[in-house]
Amino acid sequence: MAGLDDATPIPTDILLHQQSRILELVYPNGERHRLSCEFLRVFTPSAEARGHGPGQEKLQAGKKDVSILRIEPVGHYALRFVFSDGHDSGLYSWDLLYNLGRHRDALWQEYLHQLERQGLSRDSAPAAPCPTPSCEEH
Repeated sequence: MAGLDDATPIPTDILLHQQSRILELVYPNGERHRLSCEFLRVFTPSAEARGHGPGQEKLQAGKKDVSILRIEPVGHYALRFVFSDGHDSGLYSWDLLYNLGRHRDALWQEYLHQLERQGLSRDSAPAAPCPTPSCEEH
């Protein structure tokens, strides 16, 4: 099972900084990884975003202001994050979290390039206009 072999570092501390929207993982060797909530949401391992095979990935855009509302342990091998946009289906195994931390900068740059190529934005999508005059009255 992912995250359970002896080579996978398991954090000794998991700190969620609500104001800065940063998750900090502290490892036994003193290594620290600081991952933004946006970064974690964008790189969710859920099938909804990753698909069930190559080429089925869906680029996650508009997640700049997302935060983590709750962190739930999953057995002894993973965490589940409940995000402010309602997403909660990705299981972040210890090995995934460690690799995201180790490769954060390269992954982030590639993500920004993908957004640009597809004409998408990190910003949340604006609210849809009101379809009828009656809803503007409320």
